[in-house]
Amino acid sequence: MAVTEADTSAAPDVRLSTERLTLRAVTPDDAEQLHRLLNDWEVCRMLQAVPFPYPRLIADQFIADSVSQRLDGRAYHFAVTGQEDGREVLVGAVGLKLLRGQRRATIGYWVGRKFWGHGVAREATGRVLRWALANLDLDVVEATVAIDNTASTAVLRAIGFREIGRGEEVFLSRGSGSHAVLRFEAARGDLSPAPNLTTPAAAALPTHGVPLLLVAACVLIDAQGRVLIARRPEGRAMAGLWEFPGGKLEPGESPEEALVRELREELGVDVARSCLAPFVFASHTYEKFHLLMPLFLCRRWQGQPFPKEGQLIRWVSTDELMDYQMLPADRPLLPLLRDLL
Repeated sequence: MAVTEADTSAAPDVRLSTERLTLRAVTPDDAEQLHRLLNDWEVCRMLQAVPFPYPRLIADQFIADSVSQRLDGRAYHFAVTGQEDGREVLVGAVGLKLLRGQRRATIGYWVGRKFWGHGVAREATGRVLRWALANLDLDVVEATVAIDNTASTAVLRAIGFREIGRGEEVFLSRGSGSHAVLRFEAARGDLSPAPNLTTPAAAALPTHGVPLLLVAACVLIDAQGRVLIARRPEGRAMAGLWEFPGGKLEPGESPEEALVRELREELGVDVARSCLAPFVFASHTYEKFHLLMPLFLCRRWQGQPFPKEGQLIRWVSTDELMDYQMLPADRPLLPLLRDLL
């Protein structure tokens, strides 16, 4: 079945970029280049679900299927493109398939042989991996690589994947029988760098010797008893997890002063210090620092909360709140908040 331009325009578009590459949804215009690059034994033999020879009809069907999968959130297939003499050139593809109900996904990728040796796979796959963990309801991304595919093994390790075991899989292009594979996975913590902290003075160091980070957070509560949470955007530590609005205290600030400033900067709302009621505090040890976080309640503010720093925000009931993947320091506070509200 051939897919039309009208079909592809209906699918939610995700467009990513790197220093050299653009990653976008595959379209019917890619079919000829995609077929030419994939119809190569050296490429096909490393891919489980791709036969060799690779017929043009399968390329057309793949593009048609990718549209429906993207529409219902089952998978995202990206064409990896670059520029050559001022025109767009297809160099490979990255596919992400979601495992329903598991908060997991699998990732696969290929690069045309003429583009090998230039770091394309590492750049493109790393970009999709970071986007997925920051923007989709995922905790883990899995990958499987033929044991003789040393180049892909190096790519996965370079972008944060950990080898978790071995197994056997069928590769269509290699004929009957199973072939040895390595299994990898990556979680959010494998990718996110530690926050850029200024090491506190020695007197502020806990006994176990890691820096103490003091932040303040606020639970905004609307007239329906819902609370506002924000999803940490891509590029930040622990991207993709949800949290209560707030942030680090600047030198000389009280927690209340920090919240007044942070809520204005993050959400564009004005809050009076007198409207901030201390509720509870969190004390949590992360790998690189120890977090101490007083949590305040607020029911009155001026302005409509609006995400000003690229984050996603959402009003949720306290029952719904339990279904969200919150920051580790925030999770123990949820039952207390639910009991209160």
